[in-house]
Amino acid sequence: MSSDTSEAAVPAAPSKSERVYRELYQRIVDGTYSPGYRLVLSQIAESFGTSALPVREAVRRLEAEGLVTYRRNIGAEVAGIDPVDYADVMQSMALLEGFATSLAAPHVSSDEIAHATAINDELRRMRGEDFDPIRFTRLNQEFHTVLCAPCPNAHLLDMLTREQERMAAIRRSSFSYVPGRARTSVEEHDEILSLISAPTIDSVTLERVAREHKLHTLKQFLDRAQTD
Repeated sequence: MSSDTSEAAVPAAPSKSERVYRELYQRIVDGTYSPGYRLVLSQIAESFGTSALPVREAVRRLEAEGLVTYRRNIGAEVAGIDPVDYADVMQSMALLEGFATSLAAPHVSSDEIAHATAINDELRRMRGEDFDPIRFTRLNQEFHTVLCAPCPNAHLLDMLTREQERMAAIRRSSFSYVPGRARTSVEEHDEILSLISAPTIDSVTLERVAREHKLHTLKQFLDRAQTD
């Protein structure tokens, strides 16, 4: 007879290299370390209380993922943004998010509309001298997640999630690069909410408005990139 007293295996703690990798990855994707930021291995090792070896392993892993580059006489630094990659992902997200928003609309509850409205009101209040693009980006994503979550097409939501993860890997807060986009974005959210709240939902118009909302951000990003 087998014993019932055996304990479940306790997951192993992450290695030093894995711990450094996770933290550096998060700092890159959330914009704490912006493109061009130098990753001085000795300083990172000291901050983590470890030797340089785990840091070097973590940085090599980030380099393989395209998040870090090495430059002669400079060393490791956070990679810049490839406008082509950014455009590809944003176009994909525009199509997927537009359709998901349209399919979800008949299933969005009054509580979810209230939640999305409250988020947008907070985004509206954030537009000022102390504008925080990272927090704005996070809340903006939450707004769209609330409205897309009721979509009955699970496969569509899965594809959208994968594109959102790709955008995290590209890791640019669009609102850091084009902060003026924050103002028009909130007004476009108002229009999306109005269409979803209408007594009769115009799904074709809603899909178009939600799709163009994402493409407007892409256009402003590319316009800025051409002038830099």
